[in-house]
Amino acid sequence: MSEDPINGQKTLTLGVLDASSRARWDEFVALCPAATFFHRAGWQTVIERAFGHPTWFMYAESDGRIRAILPLAQVKSRLFGHTLCALPFCVYGGIASMDQEAADALDAAAQQLAARLQVDHLEYRNMVPRHPDWHRKSLYATFRKELHPEPEHNMLNIPRKQRAMVRKGIAAGLHSAIDDDAERFFSAYSDSVHRLGTPVFSKRYFQLLQQVFGADCEFMTVYRNRETISSVLVFFFRDEVLPYYGGGGAAARVLAGNDFMYWEVMRRACARGYTLFDFGRSKLGTGAFDFKKNWGFEAQPLHYEYQLHRAREVAENNPLNPRYRLFIKAWRRLPLSLANALGPHIVRYLG
Repeated sequence: MSEDPINGQKTLTLGVLDASSRARWDEFVALCPAATFFHRAGWQTVIERAFGHPTWFMYAESDGRIRAILPLAQVKSRLFGHTLCALPFCVYGGIASMDQEAADALDAAAQQLAARLQVDHLEYRNMVPRHPDWHRKSLYATFRKELHPEPEHNMLNIPRKQRAMVRKGIAAGLHSAIDDDAERFFSAYSDSVHRLGTPVFSKRYFQLLQQVFGADCEFMTVYRNRETISSVLVFFFRDEVLPYYGGGGAAARVLAGNDFMYWEVMRRACARGYTLFDFGRSKLGTGAFDFKKNWGFEAQPLHYEYQLHRAREVAENNPLNPRYRLFIKAWRRLPLSLANALGPHIVRYLG
């Protein structure tokens, strides 16, 4: 820390997250309105240990007080490109700050780091726009809605057709329970993404999330009698509940298992005093996007911004890209066990 010789005020300094600053980092995240669950220090551990990507979790401080943070990770692949991103595997990211000076300092540092690493592009996954002159993707929207303290009030706020699907699950005798481990969740999740033709994350990744985030990461499974119907991994942050990864097998489609599952997340969160339900991001024009709208949620565009460095354009590494259609069809034909073995080696570069 240095002092401005002209006015005697403490000047801004930059640092990188380490063990000594981890508690201060998370204290800032808890207090900063712009911060999200995906700004938490634990993501550094998850990204480095689960995927092996180098990270730079940068912060700006003055007088020992953090004023802004920017979690960054580098993802480098011959097939999918070379990026510096805030933050891969997360729906939100970018700079979280208490003031503009600190935010600008981190922004400049990130751009310098991207140039030094010679990445294709620097990416911020913002909830609000920051750089109107950078390249953008109008691909994703998020769905967030306040919860009423009374569960039945939330039920009545669900549009009639979607409410009927929830009640169908209730009538089928479905019930939910919290799991201590990822076993049942991973079975339901991996089966679901395999049908979509999407590479699966490893079971170790989900176990690590639970280990790192503790009580703020929970597995909830839906059953009929003792049969697993669907399951979801849920994050908790301040007053928010975020069902993040989920899936179900063939029985879930017949019994409205996924509809019941998200209602149970909502009902349980309401009973525990959470006041905001974050349905996460979905790609525009997809079934997942329509599903969330059917719950009465308004789509809120996400502002993913890209500063090009070595690349001339931003790569379209998503299932909507026509070049991946044959891959998706072939992936669906793989035996589930083989897909589960190969998937983590691919998805770690997709971010």
